[in-house]
Amino acid sequence: MRDPSLEEILRVENLSKYFGGVKALEAYSLSLSEGMLMGLIGPNGAGKTTVFNLITGVLRPTSGRILFKGRDITRWRTDKRICLGMARTFQNIRLFKSLSVLDNVKAGFHLHWGSGFWTTVLNLPKFRKGEEEIQERAYTLLKIFGLQDKSEDIADNLPYGEQRKVELARALATDPKLILLDEPAAGMNPRETDEITAIISKIHKAYGLTLLLVEHDMKVVMKICEQVQVIDHGRVVALGTPFEIQTNPQVLEAYLGYSR
Repeated sequence: MRDPSLEEILRVENLSKYFGGVKALEAYSLSLSEGMLMGLIGPNGAGKTTVFNLITGVLRPTSGRILFKGRDITRWRTDKRICLGMARTFQNIRLFKSLSVLDNVKAGFHLHWGSGFWTTVLNLPKFRKGEEEIQERAYTLLKIFGLQDKSEDIADNLPYGEQRKVELARALATDPKLILLDEPAAGMNPRETDEITAIISKIHKAYGLTLLLVEHDMKVVMKICEQVQVIDHGRVVALGTPFEIQTNPQVLEAYLGYSR
């Protein structure tokens, strides 16, 4: 049982999103405490991606509000949310394909470690020292993901599963408090899925991160998530432990078309 004294990091209140006359999400709410690993599941078209796009600022809600670390960020731009400590990976990998693996991860660090225009242009000692530290930290992250030997490889040349790892490492480099993982195991074979599942569990524990995970592979969700929320047709239909969700009649109906 999670400590109830832990501070709430994300609160979503009665969030709705309409596209014309289509209700993609209606009266959606969510609460995440610090350090929680929660799964968000539902049938295709249930509204999971809409939830992620609203939380990260890609979309603006029709109604409702989003609070992150106690601040109302409902109308904030995506870049401001990232600076506050929010990161995201995507179902479709979005790496800097022509850059090396190392440079992709270093790009995440530069969000908070910029040295200023003239310091950079003039290659002053402060800039060089900062770059050395960023490089060292980037290598440390690559070791966690087993990619230290691929640091100079071009990102686009890596196998699909390793590109997924680079994307997650880059998200971690932004020093986030919350990471939204959008289908991290999508397109992976069983071995790669086991590897990424173990890595997610490892960084969750090692860094004390709060994670919100959307994933179609139920084995992944049920193995590592502490709580699971289920949505269908843009509405929350269930919230509970993995065991509770697997035996919930409303969940069975949403996925299988019948209840028991």
